Amino acid sequence: MADRSGPSTSGRAPRADRPADIRNVVLIGHSGAGKTTLLESLLHTAGATTRVGRVEDGTTVSDHDDVEARQKRSVNLSVAPVMVDGVKVNLIDTPGYADYVGDLRAGLRAADAALFVVSAVDPIDARTQILWEECAAVGMPRAVAITKIDHHRADFADVVTQCQVAFGEGVMPAYFPVAAGSGDQRTVHGLVRLLSQGYADYTGGERVEAPLPDGLAAEVEELRSSLIEGVIQESEDETLMERYMEGADLDPAMLVADLEAAVARGGFFPVLAISGTTGVGVHELLHELPRACPNPTERPLPPVATVDDRPVTGLTCDPDGPLLAEVVKTVSDPYVGRLSVVRVFSGTLRPDAVVHVSGHGLTDRGHDDHDVDERIGAISIPLGKNGTPCGAVTAGDICTVAKLTAAETGDTLSDKDRPLRMPPWTFPDPLLPVALRAASKSDEDKLAQAVSRLTSEDVTLKVEVNPETHQMVAWCMGEAHLDVALDRLANRYGVTVETDDVRIPLRATFSVPSQGMGRNVKQSGGHGEYGVCHIKVEPLPSGAGLEFVDKIVGGVVPRQYIPSVEKGIRSQMAQGLDAGYPMVDIRVTLYDGKAHSVDSSDMAFQKAGRLALKDAAENGRLAMLEPVDAVSVLVADSSMGAVMSDLSSRRGRVIGTEPVPGGRTLIRAEIPQLEITRYAIDLRSVSHGTGTFSRSYLRHEPLPQHIADRLAESAEAHA
Repeated sequence: MADRSGPSTSGRAPRADRPADIRNVVLIGHSGAGKTTLLESLLHTAGATTRVGRVEDGTTVSDHDDVEARQKRSVNLSVAPVMVDGVKVNLIDTPGYADYVGDLRAGLRAADAALFVVSAVDPIDARTQILWEECAAVGMPRAVAITKIDHHRADFADVVTQCQVAFGEGVMPAYFPVAAGSGDQRTVHGLVRLLSQGYADYTGGERVEAPLPDGLAAEVEELRSSLIEGVIQESEDETLMERYMEGADLDPAMLVADLEAAVARGGFFPVLAISGTTGVGVHELLHELPRACPNPTERPLPPVATVDDRPVTGLTCDPDGPLLAEVVKTVSDPYVGRLSVVRVFSGTLRPDAVVHVSGHGLTDRGHDDHDVDERIGAISIPLGKNGTPCGAVTAGDICTVAKLTAAETGDTLSDKDRPLRMPPWTFPDPLLPVALRAASKSDEDKLAQAVSRLTSEDVTLKVEVNPETHQMVAWCMGEAHLDVALDRLANRYGVTVETDDVRIPLRATFSVPSQGMGRNVKQSGGHGEYGVCHIKVEPLPSGAGLEFVDKIVGGVVPRQYIPSVEKGIRSQMAQGLDAGYPMVDIRVTLYDGKAHSVDSSDMAFQKAGRLALKDAAENGRLAMLEPVDAVSVLVADSSMGAVMSDLSSRRGRVIGTEPVPGGRTLIRAEIPQLEITRYAIDLRSVSHGTGTFSRSYLRHEPLPQHIADRLAESAEAHA
């Protein structure tokens, strides 16, 4: 059995007292690119751990959740700080799988720079390209780390070209790996620093400075010239280009400083070569992070407003400024309770301080808005599942706060005397619905509380009880997201649930006019019941609801009982008829009836109204109605044809298309809900991961008869 103890930390987590001594870097890349393995190597090289953990063994620092160990992949955001050259670098590891995009976006919110991790043996996926564009839109500094360069199929030059095509101009290699052999015998011996022309030799297992190997001068010079030209174009020194064109020797140290400044400004994107398993390039990356990434004072704060939505300007990353912090991740620990990962943007966060909690505009997902005061519990510096207790945390840093009871992911923490609020970052909508059902009575009693805790941790998970079908429906990002939710319910909260297909809320209406009589006459020797009513029913357009028309003449139904007839009809419409589907969009005209001076009552005529509607249904013809959604699909142009064809196969009607910058197209369509319960999964497959969509209820439309017959047969089979 593998050792699950994980890497041992080498001491207390690093501390920083000034924002200038902090860097917050998020690792981004598709699943399997090697982010977690790279993080392990960075931690070990920096001396934060005494041995390197392995994803395969479930012993890594960042993948410390039990579900991550079982699934052998990251599902949570994790923070691991290292101290490099006197600077604290908070490394933020994010999941690469698309289902866990909520934690990825939380990592982007907490970071000031992004390291895109690209595998040398896998193509760059469209989702990574889209994330690059999002970072570009906000001016976030970026660099690229190409991992697995020692793999027998690795081709560094080819991957650099792919990066330049996918990410655009300004992407250039700053290091060049030196390899020997081919196939399974291929090994990476060392790394060339192109600007300084230095060489790090890794052949002995340790990094050693050595002369440049023979036979590389021409290739290195060509790459170096291209890199210098790229650096000069981004340099703020306007004389550099002139001196370079005149053939003057440029100081390598000056070029390196200009490159690092261009990276911090977000104008240049160096490519580094890494082998997370052998350690090649890890030292170089580790020491580039504090030099090339901006500190928190060099990045603007997110938009800030008062709790009544008045914009606040002038805030900076100042330890002496007003407190402004945000909960970027909430987790539940079975031993210490709720833990909140907090990024401090301004001011200083102190234990036992009373802060104001405000947020966060996600009531539609089951997250209540907050506007309360709460006391800060114990504060620690996170390192995977461990943490080092600390005192005050300065602006720009990231910490863990224990036992916040009200604050959830996306909430703002501020001074109680000056409450502030930051709008939450963009959360994707969960669009895969699955019905949950407790496996036993004991599980049923615990399910509601467990689900509440689960949704407080994960803003991309929404759980609701459908008022029409009465199913508890969990809305997830995908099947992997659902698996994690079920795993946590079972193993963390001790609740076993079973999943069912989601029942689509069908409705019924009259397809042709009809008439019906409701006769409720009961004599039992005492006070009886007497109510008779005659109604005419007509279909109405979608969304009209019930239109009740009173055409009683001569008082055959006393005035006080006419509302009773309407109440009975409404009750029967909500309950449904034979199939049990609610009835909608009809006009009911009450035109005749009978009453008794003693036995007539409100309840007697309610029952008569219900019976009249049932009689009209037997005499007429009903039509089933299905809900139709307005769907907007954003997809890469290359996948547009496949997506359009798929929409047609789902009985979808394409309303229009429009081009979107970045080689994408927005498709607007109307699709029955019956056809898109699994569209979150199917679109990802059809579009090769490039497609996203949103949906909203539009209206109910008649259900085709052959589908209605099929649903009826299925209902009878399961009855």
